Amino acid sequence: MSVSRRHLGIPDSVLANEATQILREHSTDLLINHSIRVFLFAAEYGRQSSLRFDTELLYVAAAFHDFGLLKKFSSPDERFEVDGANAARQFLTTHHIPEDDVQLVWEAIALHTTPGITQYMRPEVALLYSGVGLDVLGRGIDTFPEALRNEIVAQYPRKQFKERFIREYFAGFAHKPGSTYGTVNSSVCDRLLPGYKAPNVCDLVAASPFPDSE
Repeated sequence: MSVSRRHLGIPDSVLANEATQILREHSTDLLINHSIRVFLFAAEYGRQSSLRFDTELLYVAAAFHDFGLLKKFSSPDERFEVDGANAARQFLTTHHIPEDDVQLVWEAIALHTTPGITQYMRPEVALLYSGVGLDVLGRGIDTFPEALRNEIVAQYPRKQFKERFIREYFAGFAHKPGSTYGTVNSSVCDRLLPGYKAPNVCDLVAASPFPDSE
């Protein structure tokens, strides 16, 4: 592990190093840098808030959180977040990690694009969501230490990140747009998939086969 990675606080353990190896083996340069930035942002949020969290589990969650966008790990019809969570579950299970910890990482990844819920869950779940929010949407950028942010980005650059991320993000679920219903990803399909129209819950209720009472 390089001095810079240790200096920034990336855990140096067998589990974390193997997660990094798998991330670098299967993912893209853009998603690798994004995943590590997400961890570093999330961990700093945790320190700022004096939260007690498992750094190693948070790192694994960050490393695997976008695996569902990769063809090798993508299912035909599950949400990409669930595919990534399932990949992390398999990885952690082979390392004999306790089931409670495995479930924690699964929840963090499965909910990392879901607004309004994670802040009420365990710290690792909330922190992953916050780290993703900062890197993708700039949420909380005004309160994050600027010098540390610049150092992180210098080590893990955001070259043409906005345009390239949308492209890689959409490619990860373009083949199964129905899986985005009820998530923020549905709006990506609305914007980028010609002819796609997300289901409307009003239409679904009206079409329900369950009849009203007379």
